[in-house]
Amino acid sequence: MPKKGLVDSVLAGLSVVAFLVALGMVFFYAPREATMGEVQRIFYFHVASAWVGFFGFFVTFAGGVGYLATNNRRWDILAFSSAEVGLVYISMTLVTGMLWAKPAWGTYWTWEPRLTISAVQWLLYVAYVMLRGSVFSPEREARFAAVYGITAFATVPLSWFAIRWWRTIHPVIVSGAGMALTPKMIHTLLVSIAAFTLVYVTLLRQRIALEHERDRLAALRLHDEAAAL
Repeated sequence: MPKKGLVDSVLAGLSVVAFLVALGMVFFYAPREATMGEVQRIFYFHVASAWVGFFGFFVTFAGGVGYLATNNRRWDILAFSSAEVGLVYISMTLVTGMLWAKPAWGTYWTWEPRLTISAVQWLLYVAYVMLRGSVFSPEREARFAAVYGITAFATVPLSWFAIRWWRTIHPVIVSGAGMALTPKMIHTLLVSIAAFTLVYVTLLRQRIALEHERDRLAALRLHDEAAAL
């Protein structure tokens, strides 16, 4: 098996094992939260998916900067691929957040600052993915996407600081106030983040490989068209 295929296989296997370990810790290791009860277990999926989604958008930001600096297609592929995978994680963040909000707040959604910024962020990256391929020139598309991805990243720090700047109903994870975490809860959260990160890396590598194959197919098509003239 080629080295690249071996790495992908190992990553996929590690992702499955890590995710199963995280699931076991969420339901059997982490203690029952005193105030919210069993519904608080959604927290481990919600926070892990948010952190990894934010990291995915940071990679898109870095890829955009790299492309503008070098004009290298590999940076554009990295940025685009990470945006797609990151969007999956942020979609998961919104869904798990709503499932958690209903029993905790009595409603699936409320337009408080953090949730409003999250909705805007989701729409911005949906637009980013949809706009790819809408520009006739691949070079102009990549440059436009790089600038867009860099600009859209502003929603990540805004989302992070929103619950600290505007103290609303969204909880703050702290020690001794807000949502206090026990050591077992912290262990479970860290393992969940690690598992979600492994899945992100696995999906990112697959998406990058798919984009490279797409480029290769486009080059072959152009070659065949030129040969037919």
